[in-house]
Amino acid sequence: MIRQENIIHVEPLARHFKVSAQTIRRDLRVLCNQGFAMRIHGGAKCPDPAANMTGRWQGIPNEAVKQAIAKKVAQHIPNGMSVALGAGTTPEMVARALMAHEDLKIFTCSLNIALLASANPGFEVTIAGGRLRNADKNVLGSGMETLFRAYKVDIGICGAAGVDDDGTLLDFSEEDVRLRQIIRENSRSGYLVLDQTKFGRAAHVRGGRIVDAAQIFCDRTPPAPICSLIDQSNSRLTVCSNEG
Repeated sequence: MIRQENIIHVEPLARHFKVSAQTIRRDLRVLCNQGFAMRIHGGAKCPDPAANMTGRWQGIPNEAVKQAIAKKVAQHIPNGMSVALGAGTTPEMVARALMAHEDLKIFTCSLNIALLASANPGFEVTIAGGRLRNADKNVLGSGMETLFRAYKVDIGICGAAGVDDDGTLLDFSEEDVRLRQIIRENSRSGYLVLDQTKFGRAAHVRGGRIVDAAQIFCDRTPPAPICSLIDQSNSRLTVCSNEG
């Protein structure tokens, strides 16, 4: 209703749903905390950033799987943390899952993540400046490096295009590899977010290994050779769903 009407008010909603005005205010507070609405006097309105991001997530491959991963990652991030978020749809969904948090400092090279995070008035958002990659709305190159080298954050969150059988992380460009490396180097704890389709996926640029991350979040248990590598390392694996 917020997306359709743009502006909604408490009293008409209470009559429509046959509940108290207090119930409506509580529900609106939740929506506002998650970034899907913005409070106004007597009701709420649809913030443009949230509306734009809603359209972006429609039709994303493995959307439900990535949401499950994002929800689990968010449970590992306390309020008040500083968080660096890299490129990719899974880090974006992590940002979405964090919208109910409080007092986060968000550092990102993703315009999509910055717009989403800015809908939470309690977040402090810092974004890289420089050339924007049109296809995915990420700032890479020197602007990205300048941003992430200027801070030491509590948690850095990145994905990867693929994981080779020996645990090597793969991407489709040198810039994406560099982004992941710099975030890892400037984070006290590195989180790697992966869905099952990334294992054995062909991508041609090598950079880093799966066990470089302190925490690895997957929707299912990785292949046995990867699990063996993780078992012999200091990395911790969290399986967010293990259907089948």
